[in-house]
This record gives sequence, C-alpha cells and structure tokens, in this order.
Amino acid sequence: MATNHYDVVIVGGGLAGLSAAAYLSSRGKKIALLERGALGGRAVTLKIKGFNFNFGAHAIYSRDTSVLRTFEKELDLHIDWQDFNPNKAKYDLGDALTDVPANLQGLFRTKVLKGLDKVMFTFEVLKTMLKMETGHPHLSIQKWMEKKHVSEDVQEMMLTLASSNFFTREPEKIPSDVFFQYYRRLFTTNKPVAYIGGGWQALIDEFVRVIEQNNGTILTKTKVESLRVEDDRVVAAVTAEGEITGDEFISCIPPKEMVKVFKDTKLEHAISQYASYDPTYVVVYDVGLKNRIDVPYTYIYDKQNNIFITDISYYDTTCVPEGGQLLQATAYINQSDLGNKENIEQRKAEIEQLYDKHFPGWREELVVPRVSTRAVVQEIKWTMTQKPMPTFLPDYRNLFFAGDWCEGQGQLSELSFSSAYQVSNLILEK
Repeated sequence: MATNHYDVVIVGGGLAGLSAAAYLSSRGKKIALLERGALGGRAVTLKIKGFNFNFGAHAIYSRDTSVLRTFEKELDLHIDWQDFNPNKAKYDLGDALTDVPANLQGLFRTKVLKGLDKVMFTFEVLKTMLKMETGHPHLSIQKWMEKKHVSEDVQEMMLTLASSNFFTREPEKIPSDVFFQYYRRLFTTNKPVAYIGGGWQALIDEFVRVIEQNNGTILTKTKVESLRVEDDRVVAAVTAEGEITGDEFISCIPPKEMVKVFKDTKLEHAISQYASYDPTYVVVYDVGLKNRIDVPYTYIYDKQNNIFITDISYYDTTCVPEGGQLLQATAYINQSDLGNKENIEQRKAEIEQLYDKHFPGWREELVVPRVSTRAVVQEIKWTMTQKPMPTFLPDYRNLFFAGDWCEGQGQLSELSFSSAYQVSNLILEK
C-alpha cells in the first residue's frame, strides 16, 4: 500500500463511518475510510432466495427531525422513504388488540389506558413536549415515576413505550433524562417511524456514491491493528499492508474492538470502561413467505412477552419476490438469557406462537427463515450504570469517536448519524 497522507482517516465503515466520510469528502476533505469487512457494519442487507433480509429493522425514528434528513439534504442523497402508518400498529393485550399510542390519535383510541389515566398520560406527554419534564440523570425512570407518584397504569404505559423503543425487557433501568430527551423528539415529530426502500443496502450505496464522487478512498478488508501515537497526537493507522497517515482521525468501531487498537496508549484505560459495557441484544426471527398473508395491521406488539412483528414488505416492496411477504419478529431478552440456551429456545417458541396467532398459515408459505439469537441492536444498553462515550477525549485532540455507543441525539442509527455529524463539524471548524 503506497503511503498516502489524508486530511481525515476514518476507522470503521458502519453507518457512522460512512456518513462522516461522505460529509467530510463533500466538504473538500481528503478522506480514507478503512473497514475490516464489508461496509455497513451491523446495518447490512442479506439476499437469500430472492428475499432481502436486513440485520435488524432498517427503521429511522423521528425522521423529519433526524440527522439522516440533514445528510440527505446536504449531500443530495436519494432516499426512498416509506413512512410507517401508526393506524396499522396494534398492541396485543393477550385477549384483545388495541391501538398503539404512537401518536395522539392512537393515544385517544388505545384501550391500554382508561379515563383519568389517559388524561394523566396525555399530560405527561404534553409536559415532555414542552420541556417541562426533563427527568434527572441520577434517577432511573422507575425511581423518577415513584418520586412523582405517577399512577401504576400510567407507569406501565410509559414503561411499555420505553420497552418497545429502547428494545429492552428492563425499561425501568433507563435513566430518566435519557427517557425524556428521547420522547420529546418522538412526540414532536410528524413522522415517528420510516423505513428505507431497498433497506440498509440502498443507504450504504448512496453514501458510497457521494464518497467516490468526491474522490474519497474506501479500503475494505483492511483491518486496523493499532493507531500510532506521537506525543499528544494520533499520526497513523497501522494495517497489515502498511501505515495510513492523517491529520485527523475518527474511530467508528465499537469500544470492545477499539480497546485493542489503543493498547499501550494513554487511552487504553479510558476506553476499557466503555468496552466492559453490555450491548442491547435481541432475538430476531425473520420469515420470507411465498404468498402474502393479509392482516389489517403491519405492526403487532405482544405486550406480555415483549415481542413485536413488523410486515417489512408492506412498506418496502423491493425486499420480496413478486407476491411474497417478509415478516420480521424481534424479541427482547434479559442479559441473563444470553448464556441460557433453554431461555433462548423459549423465546423462539414464543415468536412462533405470535406468528401462528396473527399470521395463520405462515408455516405453509415459508420459503426461508432467518434466526439470529444474539443480534446487537445497539452497542450500549441504557441503564443507570452505563453511559455513552464522549465524541472526543482530552488525551489526543485530533481523535474523535462516532457510533451508536457515543453521545448524540436519539437512539440506534440516529446516534450513529448524530455523533458522526457532530465530529465532522468539529473537524471542519478547526
């Protein structure tokens, strides 16, 4: 590899790395994007028997206020937005279905809350929207609700919402400030959830197009073994093929990998704290069916078992062969379930029961199932003992961090986009 010097070297080609590379190259920076495998990180699309399976849902939350919308406008990305229809979303209460309070209309129609509780919950939503309610960084949402004497039914509603948005079976552990920050955005948006036509792959292709148009360098199958440091600066990314030098560096790889790259540097200890954190794991069970099974809803959330099914192909028709259907089921799990095969098998059985209940006949139509028993939804699980990593640390001033384990706005992919946008602008302002 010819030693080439770059303005910015970006390590990791997931959504954070790709968006930072596209944005910086479009602003005239000479960039190199290094990825040890294929581009996209956890946001990949797999083609199996004519079906396009996304690793995890390719959903964008609060899309009208999302940083991805900012990237779309500023980089002229072509995104085929498919907006989720909240009227087609239902909660399964065991013996009945009811509307999901994804918007105020759903809130008034839902049977999860009755009478005065509905009014109280609406009041909580309103206070959140108006920033009258911001929570407290030292109180979990459970402790906060107890302190405020929130009624049990309203507590349950708030935790049910949090469970489905934070992909967790332990929503009570979410820090209350994180909770309210998130819901302020979600309640004030006009587009709570949107999918991308063509899945993650379509978005990855768009970022790559922008990077290549702006003469950026993308090196896949290039593993960074370490970052070489001199005094208070990072000077090079060391790979098996040679060194890649740069003025600024952005690390977009998860802390568990990052800690190896920073071995024997001042940062090793600081990063090891974040590397010890638990990610958010789920069981994902997708099914590709040869014929559609039409039901009146496109999203069903089993409140008791914390499982939801989305009819992805209703929104993104490109992901199935003609006449087919792609359903994605996601079951939240506790940390303790991970090493327990029995518990995981139990979760898979519960998913199949939910498919049986809401999509009868799916087994006869099944072409291809895809099961992932430890899918990482996000590199950080929101609890009182885990906090996101800053986008820079004082030790090396030309080194930045971006990804869904970093400080930023929103959750999931939105954290990747917002942290990437933030660090890109810090570099451009230098």
